[in-house]
Amino acid sequence: MSAQPENVVAPLLEVAGLGAQYGRIRALEGVSLRVAEGALVALIGANGAGKTTLLRTLSGVRPAMEGTIRFGGADITRAPSQARVRAGLSQVPEGRQVFGPMSVEDNLRLGGYLRSKADVTRGIEHACELFPVLRDKRREAAGMLSGGQQQMLAIGRALMSAPKLLLLDEPSMGLAPKLVEEVFGTIERLRREGVSVLLVEQNATAALAIADYGYVLETGRIVLEGSGAQLREDAQVREAYLGL
Repeated sequence: MSAQPENVVAPLLEVAGLGAQYGRIRALEGVSLRVAEGALVALIGANGAGKTTLLRTLSGVRPAMEGTIRFGGADITRAPSQARVRAGLSQVPEGRQVFGPMSVEDNLRLGGYLRSKADVTRGIEHACELFPVLRDKRREAAGMLSGGQQQMLAIGRALMSAPKLLLLDEPSMGLAPKLVEEVFGTIERLRREGVSVLLVEQNATAALAIADYGYVLETGRIVLEGSGAQLREDAQVREAYLGL
């Protein structure tokens, strides 16, 4: 499996030797990965492999016990979450986690809490352009939306901070196949618009089909990496994650 191509400039995100734990339980061990600017990178692995822990550590929700996280050339390993958002890092959490009693529009506004009023207005328009159903339901309580609509809202909310890198945690979870196709189409569009994406996804077939590069995480360690095409053809990946 070939190594990720070297770039003339430093990658947008560079993780080296990252470790994290819950109490005495090691959740991540020596994780190293890179996301180039404008790239869509997939991270696949079984339940409990540490995928969500990795995203939570990147976004500052979980502390890193060791290793470094560099974003845009700056060391953000110990930076608070809000500083990471300000730098251009935004996460869509697993399970959407929208604010149910609040309106769709207010959920979007919360995502833009660090931006100007004019930027928030533009951000809402962009989210509604990506997901027209949000415009139709902008006054409704977010908790009344379907699962697919809540996922669209969660992505729209994350985009309100105008991120350089979007961390997506299981965006297809619990969605009907047609909605999965729509969500993945939007992810591809965001990449075309210049947003870099780190995609954590159990639907390895769909993730690797659109990924420039991918990593396989097992029990907190990166065990395999390569281009999306290379991983799709790898015998180990095909048997363990693609059902082939």
